[in-house]
Amino acid sequence: MINVSVEIDPTLEGPDPKKSKKILRFVLETESVVDSKINLIFGDDKLLSSLKIEFFNYDHLTDVIAFRINDYSKVEVEGEIYISLARAIENAKKYGEPLSKELARLIIHGGLHLLDYRDETEDEKNKMTVLEDKYLQQVEWDNLIKGYE
Repeated sequence: MINVSVEIDPTLEGPDPKKSKKILRFVLETESVVDSKINLIFGDDKLLSSLKIEFFNYDHLTDVIAFRINDYSKVEVEGEIYISLARAIENAKKYGEPLSKELARLIIHGGLHLLDYRDETEDEKNKMTVLEDKYLQQVEWDNLIKGYE
């Protein structure tokens, strides 16, 4: 069973939890995952920056961080995906995309990281972008978050 829980910082306007879960589930199912426990957490820059410093010893703003809690060799996927709503808003403006689409991309991106897709080299980044674009065409990201489109 694919288990996804969504947490949103109560001081922030976040995306629709049901739609967020549906997007992540679609990616996991398409990638042949049948068993998972994933927390999808929407927070602010401060939260993601503190995680980036603590776990990666790198001090800069980031839009998404994914942690695989269990080993990648395990069939069940256990993990957490953290998304900065402020970075998503900035990215959407920067790239001229609807915020709902940018949030869907970040959910997809985080899910792919949990499946051991990487983006450290140009080749890896290009492969992830192709997959993200493919999934964005297949999921319903419209109105993922209201009031920003």
